[in-house]
Amino acid sequence: MEEIRDNLIARITEAERENWLGGVEGLRVSQAGAEDKLAQITRRAASALVALPMPTLRKGP
Repeated sequence: MEEIRDNLIARITEAERENWLGGVEGLRVSQAGAEDKLAQITRRAASALVALPMPTLRKGP
């Protein structure tokens, strides 16, 4: 997903340089979608983490 976002940023830069104004707007919409998806992935990954206590050794009987 990061590669897709980075590619969209490069394409936006090219479209602006070439004055493809209609293309710029469409690419920005796609970039916003990619950014939103990355944020969702980050939130899910953060909520999936579980803190576990350190194990302790028990003394035998």
